[in-house]
Amino acid sequence: MPIMLSDQLKSQIRAIHSRIKDSLPNYQPRAGQNQLVAEIAKIVSGSYHRHERIGLIEAGTGTGKSLAYMLGVIPFALAQKKKVVIATATVALQEQLVNKDLPFFQQHSKLLFEFSLVKGRQRYACIERVRQQQKHPELFATAADATFNWQKLLDNWQQRQWLGDRDTLAQPLTETLWQRIVADPLHCAKADRRHAHCPFHLARAEIEHADVLVVNHALLLADLSSGNSILPAPQDTLYIIDEAHHLPDSAREFFAAQAQLTDNSPWLEKATKTVQQLITILPATAMKELLRFDDSCNELNSLLKPVERCVEEFKPRWFSDKTECRFSDAALPKLIQQQAEQLAQASQKALNQLEKIQQQLQEHSNDLKLPPKQSMPLLQELSYLYQKLEQQQALWQLYSLPQDKSVQQARWVALHNPGQYVIGHACPLGVGAKLEQLLFNDAFAVVLCSATLTALNSFQYIKYDLGLSQFDGVQTLQVASPFAYAEKGQILLPKMQTEPTDKAFTDELATILPQYLPDNQASLVLFASYWQMQQVAEQLRSKGFSLLVQGEASRQALLQLHSDNCQHNRTSILFGTQSFSEGLDLPGKLLTNLVITKLPFAVPTSPLEEALAEAISKKGGNAFVQLTIPATAKKLVQACGRLLRQEQDEGRIVILDRRLVSKTYGSAMLNALPPFRRQIDY
Repeated sequence: MPIMLSDQLKSQIRAIHSRIKDSLPNYQPRAGQNQLVAEIAKIVSGSYHRHERIGLIEAGTGTGKSLAYMLGVIPFALAQKKKVVIATATVALQEQLVNKDLPFFQQHSKLLFEFSLVKGRQRYACIERVRQQQKHPELFATAADATFNWQKLLDNWQQRQWLGDRDTLAQPLTETLWQRIVADPLHCAKADRRHAHCPFHLARAEIEHADVLVVNHALLLADLSSGNSILPAPQDTLYIIDEAHHLPDSAREFFAAQAQLTDNSPWLEKATKTVQQLITILPATAMKELLRFDDSCNELNSLLKPVERCVEEFKPRWFSDKTECRFSDAALPKLIQQQAEQLAQASQKALNQLEKIQQQLQEHSNDLKLPPKQSMPLLQELSYLYQKLEQQQALWQLYSLPQDKSVQQARWVALHNPGQYVIGHACPLGVGAKLEQLLFNDAFAVVLCSATLTALNSFQYIKYDLGLSQFDGVQTLQVASPFAYAEKGQILLPKMQTEPTDKAFTDELATILPQYLPDNQASLVLFASYWQMQQVAEQLRSKGFSLLVQGEASRQALLQLHSDNCQHNRTSILFGTQSFSEGLDLPGKLLTNLVITKLPFAVPTSPLEEALAEAISKKGGNAFVQLTIPATAKKLVQACGRLLRQEQDEGRIVILDRRLVSKTYGSAMLNALPPFRRQIDY
């Protein structure tokens, strides 16, 4: 029988909502939020479909999305004794949920539940390793690192000013320094009592008692792939995937692989030296495994030799005028394809053996009473070897799939400067089947939400990308923003003489822009390329404009200067590229004038984008229509979303790209934008 929402639970949700409304200052009733809460609760309780409790929800800015999904999911999950996992794409949203939204909901809902932020192991330091750095600086410090104050870091940990993770460091660490203290499994084993109170193990202990877990997309995918080593099993979990428009790309990135194809001998030969050192230290029982591992490394080295010769032969052709070369139809050179399966097997075998050696070293490290001078460099070396072997295994596993029509992969090689070694890359084109198998088939319920899930007002693109086209139970819902767009803002399309593809476009931009940068206001001007932004900035500065340009200072510093200008009612003009069009929050008078110089078409220059376009064309489709236009429409909606962040905000959007009027796709893109007043000067 479906569980359905009981009347008691409905009353409970209404009562909590009412309490929350009363505790929010200046609360405005929102019909959209009420609709979200009701629909989400129906989806997760199986009111629409007994087994496929999946919802795709687009909720515009200001709908109160995070509060709505907490209300619609948490009371039901607690009643069913299920766990809730909230996955986000950005650290900013994770922090907002853990530091603000969940504590607020916990306090005012009067529900008894615990929540916890879950990060990957790589985000935590091992305190024992920090102590060793402080005790034995001579073992590690290069001249550049010798000045780092490890004692201060330990003091901050003791005083709880630092929580032992990378994100709460007062002073950021370089990658090299961080790798020396990271809590990897080899250095920071829970079984060793010295590590029982390391930040990673303390954080993992919290998970057991938490009812709501906040993670990022990458950790969610890693955990699902490894068979739920950290998070609860899918059938016991209600998932809320926030910023869900990023999930397909997060999955592609997660399932991709890259590894060196050349210059592998140095680290493989170093492995042999490490084995020789371990033979003199570890007990005789470990001898067999050490010799096997040595054989596997030699086998891997000899299998990689012909690959290296092949790559050297092709190098002039691949990299004559560029640093990347994609294999059309994922067709690898014959020799590389032939070696792939053996290489995947050999690197997997070496990995398995290395794991056993690491275990033995851990088990015996206390009995052996090894001085840090001996044990620490060895552990460091084994960690490095493990990482290298993992990369090789992942790449050759993907390369070993036979090259035929079913290989839906982008495969390419890149020349690494400096060093001139060649890296092989592989990335799946579609991740729908993986997501279906790991997440959607077994999950108790999944709610996917974002402010931009549709493209051109349709859910079909995201359904296809996520692998949800075959699911009958998927519910879709669009809830418009409560903002009074027509009253509060305007979209202006001034008449432009040239199209962005014209050479004269940059000069026309520099000529026309001053008319659309009003005095004593806050302007954000978005560019499609750094080059164009710099050219226009140079011309405007020569006319006396004062500008804050992305890249000339840190993002934080620019936004601080912009904020200071606005507080003193001075003219403030921010210039930025694509990264300023998403996730940038400039409420109130921090932004009243948004200028979009060019539609945010992504140039399909990355090997992955080229391969995606090629796959569509092969099936007789039109990559520009099916891929480029929907993606651009979505980015344009995100860019326009910078203007109104709160109900009282107002301003205008100026778009200097005539293709919205001159091209057939223009009207569909315009109609997908929020319903601002429009002035079109054509």
